[in-house]
Amino acid sequence: MNYLRIALPVPFYQLFDYANNGLTIEQLQPGIRIRVPFAHREIIGILIEAIHDTDFDKDKIKPIIEALDQTPVFTPHLFSLCQWASDYYHHPLGDVLSHALPTLLRQGKAATIKHNTPEIADRQPESPLSLNPEQQLAVTTITASLSSFKPYLLQGITGSGKTEVYLHCIDAVLKQGKQALILVPEIGLTPQTLARFSKRFNVPMVVLHSRLSPPERLSAWIQVKTGQGKIIIGTRSAILTPAQQLGIIIIDESHDMSFKQQSGFLYSARDLAVRRGQMLQIPVILGSATPSLESLYNAQLKRFTPLSLTQRAGGASTPTFHIIDIRDQPLNSGISKPMIAAIDKHLKNHKQVLLFLNRRGYAPVLICNHCGYAADCEHCDAKMTLHLTPRYLHCHHCDRKRKVTTTCPKCQEANLTPIGVGTEKLEEFLEQEFPEVDIIRVDRDTTHSKKHLDATLTKIQQGHSQILIGTQMLAKGHHFPNVTLVAIIDVDSGLLSPDFRATERMSQLLVQVAGRAGREKEPGEVYLQTRNPEHPSLTTLLKDGYMAFSEKQLQERQSANFPPFSHLALFRCEAPQVKTCMEFLAKAKTYLANDHNVQVLGPIPAPMGKRKGFHRAQLLLNAKHRTQLHTVIKTGLRNIIALKKPVKLRWSLDIDPLDMY
Repeated sequence: MNYLRIALPVPFYQLFDYANNGLTIEQLQPGIRIRVPFAHREIIGILIEAIHDTDFDKDKIKPIIEALDQTPVFTPHLFSLCQWASDYYHHPLGDVLSHALPTLLRQGKAATIKHNTPEIADRQPESPLSLNPEQQLAVTTITASLSSFKPYLLQGITGSGKTEVYLHCIDAVLKQGKQALILVPEIGLTPQTLARFSKRFNVPMVVLHSRLSPPERLSAWIQVKTGQGKIIIGTRSAILTPAQQLGIIIIDESHDMSFKQQSGFLYSARDLAVRRGQMLQIPVILGSATPSLESLYNAQLKRFTPLSLTQRAGGASTPTFHIIDIRDQPLNSGISKPMIAAIDKHLKNHKQVLLFLNRRGYAPVLICNHCGYAADCEHCDAKMTLHLTPRYLHCHHCDRKRKVTTTCPKCQEANLTPIGVGTEKLEEFLEQEFPEVDIIRVDRDTTHSKKHLDATLTKIQQGHSQILIGTQMLAKGHHFPNVTLVAIIDVDSGLLSPDFRATERMSQLLVQVAGRAGREKEPGEVYLQTRNPEHPSLTTLLKDGYMAFSEKQLQERQSANFPPFSHLALFRCEAPQVKTCMEFLAKAKTYLANDHNVQVLGPIPAPMGKRKGFHRAQLLLNAKHRTQLHTVIKTGLRNIIALKKPVKLRWSLDIDPLDMY
């Protein structure tokens, strides 16, 4: 084997041939890391195959520097999954494989670590909880198929005991000597998931997320690969861990957008999980109180097996909804008098109140009352959010910050006024309104570290803070036993957005955050403030439930030929001038608009036309059949890659995009 074909972590779609440098046939195992020269540096690539000959000029082919591994760092199934993902998402294989490795392995460190034996709690595990008939049916159905591929859509209302179903299924998998992988959408959900599972199982558990240090990440990765870690709990990227004996994959809150990577390698962990389950012939559970329309449609087509949990566990009742019409009502920091009265009532009963506002900071806009100046971000088509502690302006899109001046930069008048309400302003008002009550705010500004977030969530669960203010960080999957009132400050932004997925997301978020109320014996209430109380989507959701809402949404999607009744791909482009983007995408379109079965829309400026100093434009492809879409992309991509790019122009391809902005 004179030559080695290697995938490199570079933005090129081809593989690279290098001359073998003394490695034997036994050493040349696909999936080992190889250090090679590239341009004027050395980088780490992955061996794809060893070959006898090459089509390239042999005099120009460089030899490899060294092999870093005796055995592959990828399991055979994970290696195949990465190759499939590269093909499906039309993304360079070298970058996909690199994405699946911990940082230290990408840097060439050894795939070993000292003191790697995971700890096991020395205590008697808790006994399983008794299951109601619906839970028992779900467990029986899933465990009957542990040796075959079957995707299950476990739709259970909030508080219905989906986690208990997971635990029973995991127990059956562990008894077979296999590993279980549980994906959660947010880092904030890993501590409570780990705590719940640790009480039930005395087996080594591994946690994987982006806040681990490089050594911690490598240690967890090795525990998974060696089979020491029996239960793997992680966020999106955990789907690419090299578990050797995987027996089940569980995606909790499977509807959540966090499972879709939004930069670099644009994959969906939910879709990769289903594909990995198919490759391994193991069951995959997609759990959610509010499944995505795509998952519901797959269940209708019998691609997913539906399982339902319609009752709250432990005798808890579903919360009661109240709509507050705030048209023509005076608001104080965004809160109406009926909402204040409801908060006061629950506080007097010594219960916790959760106020949900998906907008952090003090105020979303700072304007001058004299000349109308608004504090814009110089690098994005967006307003800068005012923060008070400390006082500064912050763009939540590009992360730039600047000081707040006392006078208007345009007219020099001292007449700057904050407009709108964020979580910080809400906290300030409630501290004045309820001075004796302990208040805690949970958003990205108050939870800078994992330890601080864990401590905050523990404090809430113990009932020490009576008023909780939070963004969607508090809406997903948390169990707060003492919360009896959920107050949703604003639902209108989701009802009025031009994004065709906005109403679906609004309904999911509303149902999820409402599900934090009344999860124990005390009944829960949910108050919603809106200026659109008669909106048909809101009316259907609150009156008839999420399934009725979803049916109407599916009908609208079918009429508009939107997913799941069609398949999308989005070419994004950014450059210092919008004209450069438009011209590049116009050329790209000529290589894509050659099949009448695939609609090519654009190019047009992106809804947020400027971000991080770059102008942005996009080209949308829409096809009835997935195969037609991918055929057009695969054919056109060769020519698009060959196009001469202007300086500083960047482009990307998003298959099955969720974020159209």
